[in-house]
Amino acid sequence: MKRLAVLLAVVLALFAELAGAQAIEPLPFKDHAQELRFQHLTAQLRCPMCQNETLADSNAPIARDLRHEVFRLMQAGRTDDQIKQYLVARYSDYVLYDPPVNPTTWVLWFGPLLILLAGAAVVVVTIRKRSRSGAPPPAIDHGDDW
Repeated sequence: MKRLAVLLAVVLALFAELAGAQAIEPLPFKDHAQELRFQHLTAQLRCPMCQNETLADSNAPIARDLRHEVFRLMQAGRTDDQIKQYLVARYSDYVLYDPPVNPTTWVLWFGPLLILLAGAAVVVVTIRKRSRSGAPPPAIDHGDDW
């Protein structure tokens, strides 16, 4: 019984530690408008370490640090564009959740389309080769001739 109590206490302590690790510490905003601006801005910025998560959604340590950096820059009087430029200078256009179309981001914007077109070309070439070879289509086995 004593071992069960100790085990239960350890498990509860671990759960309490995990819950504390996931909590996002509140920032001292001047007013509600500043808090909304912060939320809007962090929703437009991508966590540099995470896969497709905004700074607002990520629990990664670097996202927490960048949220604090954004807050510090806001307190210093920087505009949203200045904050974005600062982060782009450090992390490239990847930090923007909706990066601009320029030569450095062409692969990001047009890469999926090129992959889709290449796949379609492979399918078309394969179909043409099969039709030119004149081979009959494979027989369909209905499984009733046993």
